Amino acid sequence: MQSNAPDRPTPRAGILDIEAYVPGKSSAPGVARIIKLSSNESPLGPSKKAIEAFRSVADRLGDYPEGSARRLREAIGKRYGLDPDRIVCGCGSDDLLHLLAAAYVGEGDEGIFTTHGFLVYEIAILAAGGKPVIAPETSLTADVDAILARVTPRTKIVFIANPNNPTGTYMPASEVKRLHESLPRNVLLVIDAAYAEYVRRNDYVTGMEMVSANENVVMTRTFSKIHALANLRLGWAFAPAHVCEALHRIRGPFNVNGAALEAGIAAIEDVEHVTYAADHNETWLNWLTGEVNALGLKTTPSAANFLLVHFPQTPGCTALDADEFLTRRGLIVRNVASYKLPHALRVTIGTEEATRLVADALRDFVAQHPKGAFRA
Repeated sequence: MQSNAPDRPTPRAGILDIEAYVPGKSSAPGVARIIKLSSNESPLGPSKKAIEAFRSVADRLGDYPEGSARRLREAIGKRYGLDPDRIVCGCGSDDLLHLLAAAYVGEGDEGIFTTHGFLVYEIAILAAGGKPVIAPETSLTADVDAILARVTPRTKIVFIANPNNPTGTYMPASEVKRLHESLPRNVLLVIDAAYAEYVRRNDYVTGMEMVSANENVVMTRTFSKIHALANLRLGWAFAPAHVCEALHRIRGPFNVNGAALEAGIAAIEDVEHVTYAADHNETWLNWLTGEVNALGLKTTPSAANFLLVHFPQTPGCTALDADEFLTRRGLIVRNVASYKLPHALRVTIGTEEATRLVADALRDFVAQHPKGAFRA
């Protein structure tokens, strides 16, 4: 009897249509010294206290970690004045974004994000069986009216990165509030505040207050950026109790490893290190922005720890040309064509030395072209 069944297991429809996330490059063959500025990693590294806490776990590698991340949730709660029972920890904030989509998006449901939003949003929605809906941006910034215009009865979740990666732009508190107040109460608003600790704007809010006061708002955060624990994969979400209950039902039973838990506790308690990192970033972000603008290159004002630099489409002057030029100098930055920004490069703010080297390299790149080639 013949069977029409496939001769091997196959993923469900749509899975193989998902474009896998591709991180920024980290190498340059043939270059002696590499300075990686492609992944928005902290140039200062983690707190010394976090490193010590990480090492303290070495003799307990055979033991399972505490499954609820209780001590870490309590440390986060103490730091920000939050109820630890309304905090869920994950293997990076990416893990939590996927869990939120898995919990609230089903076959035929819709999830909204903006044109240049974090690539993981689309992946998470598609992986859950949903339909991604892209809302256009205005001046590379999330547009509330554009988002609201795309809400339908099938909309279940809206993802907003604030500040946004890779543009560095942010939505002021008034616009985030207007977005939430205009959404149906059954639509979950997820505020991804991965870069919140870097923001120094009077009209910015992380979303904590909105989560505390509402039943359909979640804020996610990460230890990968200002805390410099990217290698350990650690993130957290502050959410309504009913959302936490749903996430706990589907997350892995030990989804945060013990070393990450201990390092995370030490990192969240070391406020001095976070302040130092934020001060360093503000100084060198402002400096690099001024230097790049002086060259005639356009930049997008950033509230995060990176700078989006725009290039003309003139042959020899393009973002791809600049990327290759910088790579030959050992400076690895992020090509953001996958974010629908083919004419821009994202440059992480590094150490003072690294930041000065980027400015010098861009100056040399511009200088090899006719005068005025980069003027807007």
